[in-house]
Amino acid sequence: MSHLPNHFNQNHPYKEQTLSHNNNNRRLNKAFLNPMARSIQFILSFCSYTIIRTIILTSIPRCVQSKTLESDIQVLRFLKQSIDPITISSSSFLNTWTFENDPCESSGAHFLGILCTIPHENSSSRISAIDLEGEGLEGFLTSTIGNLTELTTINLSRNKFRGPIPNTLSNLENLNRLVLADNFFSGSIPNRINRLWKLGSIDLSRNRLSGSIPAVISAFRSLTLLRLSNNELSGRIPELTGLWQLSTLDLSGNQLYGNLPQLPISLRSLLLGHNLLSGEISSIMRLQHLKTLDLSDNRFSGLINQEIITLPEVSRLNVSENQFTTMAVMRSTDRSTQLQVLDMHGNRVHGHLPANLITYGNLTSINLGNNLFSGRIPLQYGEKVGGSWRSLYLDHNFLEGGLPPEFGSRALRIRGSLAQNCLRCPLNNSLCHGGQRAASECVGHSGGDSA
Repeated sequence: MSHLPNHFNQNHPYKEQTLSHNNNNRRLNKAFLNPMARSIQFILSFCSYTIIRTIILTSIPRCVQSKTLESDIQVLRFLKQSIDPITISSSSFLNTWTFENDPCESSGAHFLGILCTIPHENSSSRISAIDLEGEGLEGFLTSTIGNLTELTTINLSRNKFRGPIPNTLSNLENLNRLVLADNFFSGSIPNRINRLWKLGSIDLSRNRLSGSIPAVISAFRSLTLLRLSNNELSGRIPELTGLWQLSTLDLSGNQLYGNLPQLPISLRSLLLGHNLLSGEISSIMRLQHLKTLDLSDNRFSGLINQEIITLPEVSRLNVSENQFTTMAVMRSTDRSTQLQVLDMHGNRVHGHLPANLITYGNLTSINLGNNLFSGRIPLQYGEKVGGSWRSLYLDHNFLEGGLPPEFGSRALRIRGSLAQNCLRCPLNNSLCHGGQRAASECVGHSGGDSA
């Protein structure tokens, strides 16, 4: 058996010292490495937490942290759900309502067609305007629309909405502009609409609304425009004088009847054509700011007052297709008369043609056809047909005699007709195309004095 040297003897004191030293080093290394390991472990854990947290937060839709009032978002959802999805085109504003974004916090091509209020501190944004005009949408207007209590504007015109106008619209007490024109809305105009006292503009034209015009509509003191034309409304026109700011009133194309009520003196455009209205129109004389007047295709009768023809600002006057029998046209001495278009065709006005029309300096278009005028065409008309008059229709009357010399000019550039009268009218004259009445029809139709 070999023997180890003495310095490797197990009981050698150096060996014991060396072993003790190594043990101390191990303890020192362990004491040193433990904090470092813990730091590395913490760093790795923190990085993992941060990555996981980022993945989770980015995967949650932003609407969870919504800045828009949740009930308003719900209304937008219901509004979109009430539309036939086939009619929502890729270019439609409604197609941008994806609800993956907050409606009032969206930017770019998201939630087009809406506007929002600026929220106060610790409050939510609210929907203040919806504009989906001309989208071609088919469907119904959800009754939840009444929950958008901060709405000031709603424009759904030129779509294909059908069914009734929801009564809940009366909850929108901040509404200033209501535009539902060119749709298929049916039923009556909600009576509780009088709660919308801030309304400045109402356009429900070209729908299928029926019933009468609610008398409560006169409560809208801020109203400047009221269009209810081309519906199926019936009954009398209610008292509207309380609408002291009303500028445009369009009730044409309905089945309204009765006499004209007193109307707001602020009116600039009055359109009542294609109804069943009757009586005289002398009350129109009060409307000194009127620029456009259309009373066509009704049952008005009596006198067309001089004061109406000379209203200081009126430029277009259409009283055609009524039952008027007399018109008073006095000489105009006021160069500021604005009348440009006068349409009186299709009445029962008799007598001579009004020679004083030539004194209305801005007049360019005249239609006196289909009446009972007789006598000669005033020679003074010749001065105008080659000048400022661009359109002259005198057809289907009982005018007689020859034409003023200027009517036969080859250089004449005027639209119009003298057909179906009792005139000596050359066939080569374009104004005479259509022929004249038979001689037997012209007997006994001599006219009276001209104005």
